[in-house]
Amino acid sequence: MSVSNWTEADSAKASETWSNYQNEHDLSNRQGQTAGIDPVSGQIWFGESIEDVIAKRNADGSDAPLKFERVGAVAYYRKGGHR
Repeated sequence: MSVSNWTEADSAKASETWSNYQNEHDLSNRQGQTAGIDPVSGQIWFGESIEDVIAKRNADGSDAPLKFERVGAVAYYRKGGHR
């Protein structure tokens, strides 16, 4: 799957995979880290940044598109408002 083929179903599957993983694993030692979720295989890579996660994914020989989450956060990134 390429990024251009990413669908809402892929997003939903990645979110479901992430939710299940959080319910089954203690992530307290990973707070603030980045998680990259492959919706097809269900594999999750962790790192300090998106770049770190991609490097780990690449080292595993994968080129799967990933959904990124920040461990312990509701949103990966939230842009601040203007005053």
